[in-house]
Amino acid sequence: MAREQLFPPIEPYDSGRLSVDALHSLYWEISGNPEGTPVVFLHGGPGAGAIPAHRRFFDPAHYRIVVFDQRGAGRSTPAGEIRDNTTQHLIADMERLRAMLEIDAWLLFGGSWGSTLALAYAETHPERALGLILRGIFLGSEAEIRWFLYGIRNVFPEAWDGLTEILDEEEKSDILAAYCRRLSSRDPAVLLPAARAWSRYEGACSTLLPSPETVAAFGEDSMAVGLARIEAHYFVNNVFLEPGALLAGVDRIRHLPGIVVQGRYDMVCPIVTADTLRRAWPEADYVVVPDSGHSAMDPGIRAALVRATERFKTALRGAP
Repeated sequence: MAREQLFPPIEPYDSGRLSVDALHSLYWEISGNPEGTPVVFLHGGPGAGAIPAHRRFFDPAHYRIVVFDQRGAGRSTPAGEIRDNTTQHLIADMERLRAMLEIDAWLLFGGSWGSTLALAYAETHPERALGLILRGIFLGSEAEIRWFLYGIRNVFPEAWDGLTEILDEEEKSDILAAYCRRLSSRDPAVLLPAARAWSRYEGACSTLLPSPETVAAFGEDSMAVGLARIEAHYFVNNVFLEPGALLAGVDRIRHLPGIVVQGRYDMVCPIVTADTLRRAWPEADYVVVPDSGHSAMDPGIRAALVRATERFKTALRGAP
């Protein structure tokens, strides 16, 4: 019978900080088997950061589990920093971390923004990727960003009201610009309400069924500021990628094994984007979870991701 539950809680056996430039220092940790198949967990957002539960998608007896917080996110410093924070910076950071840990190549595991970064990294450094497990596909297009800011209103009008109630009426025609102004403020009375509203909006739309716990976690200041500031920064800059770049680059990774997991009722990253990737990369296995939304912790998504990491134990047998 295929495993469908997360593995038991596990603590890192090594952790530290990696100074990637004069400004940014990244938190990293390793758990599991020191001699196991390397896998790197790429968190969402951008800006959300990683949590202990993310280690639990992987069999610790088989995998060498690398988790890190991207620039400005989670335990990395400075928190919420958007200077020198681009997709290209994050790809270079991953290479520095990989080299520091003396990993020749690793399995990439990423959901939502993590799927974007996994694709961007693999297409830049295909020789360093053993394969990809992707969830809740986001390709960074203008249409996807506009859906997040306006389209979700058609399904979650109450959540959208929470996002826009702090804005003046005329600002609602350009929600992103309005939030960028507020989130760049040094005044906590301006910054914090905006960060909480943005982050709670995303949390409220992420699960198939209402999850007050998810919304509360997204609304905590440490999470909200990093997620909202960095996410808005990436969105206003079209995630620092040329339009269609990730789809155009699929030929560079077509030879790699891949599993794409998508919730049928994902409202944050609607299934049409995953379907677009499926058509561009038909060699990858495509798993539609019929009773799930966006969150990796929705039961159906969680089970599909664990099954994917278990399948890769065989697919990558003998990998470094």
